[in-house]
Amino acid sequence: MLKANQPDGFDCPGCAWGDPEHGSSFEFCENGVKAVAWEATEKRATPAFFEANTVSQLRQLTDYELELNGRLTHPMRYDGASDRYLPVSWEDAFAEIGGILKGLDNPDRAEFYTSGRASNEAAFLYQLFVRIFGTNNFPDCSNMCHEASGIAMRQAVGVGKGTVLLEDFEEADAIFVIGQNPGTNHPRMLGDLRRAAIRGARVVVFNPIRERGLERFSDPQDKIEMMRGGSTDIASHYLQPQLGGDMAAVRGMAKAVLAAEDAAVAAGLPPVLDHAFLSAHCAGFQEYRAAVEATSWAEIEDQSGLRREQIERAAEVYIKAERVICTWAMGVTQHLDSVATIREIANFMFLRGNIGRPGAGLCPVRGHSNVQGDRTVGINEQPPEDFLDALEKHFGFAVPRRHGHNVLAAIGAMLDGSAEAFIGLGGNFARATPDSALVEKALRRLKLTVHIATKPNHSHLMPGEASFILPCLGRTEMDRDAAGGSQLVSVEDSMSMVHGSAGINRPASPHLLSEVAIIAGIAEAAVGSAVVDWAELAGDYDRIRDHIEATIPGFEDYNKRLRKPRGFHLRNAAAHREWQTPAGKASFSSGPLPEETVHQRARKGEGRFALQTFRSHDQYNTTVYGLDDRYRGVYGERQVIFIHPEDLKTMNAGAGERVDVIGEHDDGIERIARDFRFVPYDIPRGSIAGYYPELNVLVPLGSAGKESDTPTSKSIMVSFRRRNAA
Repeated sequence: MLKANQPDGFDCPGCAWGDPEHGSSFEFCENGVKAVAWEATEKRATPAFFEANTVSQLRQLTDYELELNGRLTHPMRYDGASDRYLPVSWEDAFAEIGGILKGLDNPDRAEFYTSGRASNEAAFLYQLFVRIFGTNNFPDCSNMCHEASGIAMRQAVGVGKGTVLLEDFEEADAIFVIGQNPGTNHPRMLGDLRRAAIRGARVVVFNPIRERGLERFSDPQDKIEMMRGGSTDIASHYLQPQLGGDMAAVRGMAKAVLAAEDAAVAAGLPPVLDHAFLSAHCAGFQEYRAAVEATSWAEIEDQSGLRREQIERAAEVYIKAERVICTWAMGVTQHLDSVATIREIANFMFLRGNIGRPGAGLCPVRGHSNVQGDRTVGINEQPPEDFLDALEKHFGFAVPRRHGHNVLAAIGAMLDGSAEAFIGLGGNFARATPDSALVEKALRRLKLTVHIATKPNHSHLMPGEASFILPCLGRTEMDRDAAGGSQLVSVEDSMSMVHGSAGINRPASPHLLSEVAIIAGIAEAAVGSAVVDWAELAGDYDRIRDHIEATIPGFEDYNKRLRKPRGFHLRNAAAHREWQTPAGKASFSSGPLPEETVHQRARKGEGRFALQTFRSHDQYNTTVYGLDDRYRGVYGERQVIFIHPEDLKTMNAGAGERVDVIGEHDDGIERIARDFRFVPYDIPRGSIAGYYPELNVLVPLGSAGKESDTPTSKSIMVSFRRRNAA
């Protein structure tokens, strides 16, 4: 672990939180240790494992039980007659995969999924192969998490990435944390929040569920605190809005800020707003002010679930702070109106000029370690024209221009038969996506499924006519180049820092290939080498980076800068107050609040609740490390529903009672998550929570964010059925 997140080591395969410029040999967290241990396990899923278990038998295992079997060691091909995966040579696997792809009557009949664990080099090579093949079908994990952040921020500030550096957290006077649980999802962030709180910065949290790590945090890197059993208060203010109520809460704060401005002007005091910033850098302020004034406090309170005085106290923190950072995650992005909510966050930050100066800015916190980098290097179903122009000019082939499929569109294409092949570069597509039963049906009707993976997962157990599991090296493992030297890959964190990663462990099997080598092998078989010498690129990743440098702005001297300690920063125009928007300025949005949120709809029906899915503390995305969630007091199980004690009383139910959870989406499809236990918890009445992927079966494909097309996994209408009911 002393090599994790170090200049001469490997990037943690967990979250995308940034690494400090000043460095530390202990830049890892409990979840990072779990991620590395999960990858470096001595357990092996060999051909003997697959010989002993049919696919039908393996489907009976939980996600946790299945991945406990360890690292994949050989390429495997599904044999329908025996219902087993059998060993196959790499050469035969590549040849058959390439043959099926070439046999499709249209390249758009193939879907090419990417997980955020893929490196920049693997992702760039993947998108290059797929575009030479002839499609922009790039369903990507970002479609299911931060798509709304990218869209909203491009509209508001012209750049779809965060505008802050990690060092800005050392200068902020206030940090607003909205819809985010760092303790489970990116624990190293708690260290930065703790240091901010110690020096007096205010931390204002908006989160429906009370999370222990945001209240108090014991830093494992603080030896004195750990020896004394102490902890540090994190949140100075903790507000619990109803699910879907964040936009109303932020608008309420803006309303309080504007009222304070009017009071200051009337009293002859200094203004509250940053008028110089609004005048020089913003468009649409007056329209936004009119929209805020037209929004009543009654509407704000009803939709947010918060009292006016709570919101005004949070706004007072903002007013008194000279430098403010606002961070958010999937608690904001997985709703119907996520884009509008993030635009409202940007509006709020514009009021006092909190973008484009030290200690202030917008900070969407990504999940997987390179989900942001994959998008930067071209994993995009709606690629910008200048990127396509650069590819076409540099490589000399006709690049497909029509937009491709995102995740939900890809699933739809599989279901209606217009897609016939699926290749997954990492991840666990079937368990990460909504409507689990429909996704299983979609995958099993395909001509070809290919999964590039390190461990067996449930997606592998939904084979099409021809199905392959191709085992790859992990981030922690040595990757040798053609001359026997160590290959270096790169990733981009949430702060747009690009840094190198070089594995140090011996590969789990001599039969493993790197992600880059696997992509190159498939590409050679499917499209040939007339445009690209795939073997040359797989043999020396510096050559891949040369191509990235030639086609993507910001990567000048890529190979040289990557080898500097801590890597380099991709310049963010918005952080320099350069606004690449149609208006040429930071742009306010002035729409109304949502007509109705999920909790407002739920309370109209008797016995209905608004459900959000989230991770346990012993989990990272769909990977389950264990069955405990000690932060929330749950041990040895995952099929639980967190619910307010008064809601249990209203239903004449008790703690520990077991129920089926029934989806209430009005599309005629029955969705049931069976046998879940009630856990009383501090959560707003009418709102409930539980773990994914177990509850993904309740998330409808037909419910997606406006503009973002992201599944609404934090806005699910459900009811309960007692297990002893007829």
